[in-house]
Order: sequence, then structure tokens, then C-alpha cells
Amino acid sequence: MADPLTESQQLAWRSFVESSWALHTHLEDDLRAQTGLSMNDYHVMVTLSEAPEHRLRMGELASRLVFSPSRITYQISSMVKRGLVRKQPCPEDGRGQEAVLTDEGMAALEAAAPMHLITVRDSFIDRLEPDELAVIHRVFDKIRKA
Repeated sequence: MADPLTESQQLAWRSFVESSWALHTHLEDDLRAQTGLSMNDYHVMVTLSEAPEHRLRMGELASRLVFSPSRITYQISSMVKRGLVRKQPCPEDGRGQEAVLTDEGMAALEAAAPMHLITVRDSFIDRLEPDELAVIHRVFDKIRKA
């Protein structure tokens, strides 16, 4: 059985869980209200926009977003219906599938980004000092790599 958390560990854990859920909910609600996009839509489009030729194999995209194969399939299918991305066979082997950001998807991302940035700054970045942001980066990079 695991050792119980100390009081300071429990306070840190609860602060993380409660604030991260509240922040994510706020970001999701604001993005959806302003643009009609979900956070998942936005992050798929950002990831594809940064990829060569705005395309990635479905498995690679899932890995980068930490999505299960079924979750990425559902997400991309939803976005295909709205014209934000398209699926096509991989040119290298023809067996795998790629997600490709469409021109409409890039336009939606470019329209959403400035509004989303304001929310990110107001809700997170501008509330912290540079040294606090550095600690957050260091801590979550360490957790992500574990």
C-alpha cells in the first residue's frame, strides 16, 4: 500500500488538480464561445500547422497529443466533417492514414489564435512571474518525460 500524502503534499496535489481543471474548463469554454472550436480541435490544428506540409500520420499525431488511437480517430472524424482537416493515405506506404490541415482549418486556427492567446495570458501567463513560469516549465517537462 502506498504511503499517505503528507499535509504539504496533499495541499500541492489538490491545488494542482483543482486549478488545472478550473483553468482547462475556462480555456475550453472561452475558446468554444468565441470560435466554436474545442481545445482538442485547437491543439490538433496547432500540431498539424507546425508539421511539415501540415500533415502527420494518425499514430504520430495521437502520440504528440497523448490521445489513444480511438480518441484520435473520433477527433479527426469530427474535424473532417467540419472541413478543418482531411484524412488521406500516407504517400510512403499507402497503408497508414495521415491527418492533413485544410486551408479552412488553417484559416480557423489563424482566426482563433489571437483570441485564445488573450485568454491564455489573462488566465495564466500574466498572473505569474517569469521565475514561476520557469519552475512550472521545469516541473511539467520532468513529469511529461517520466
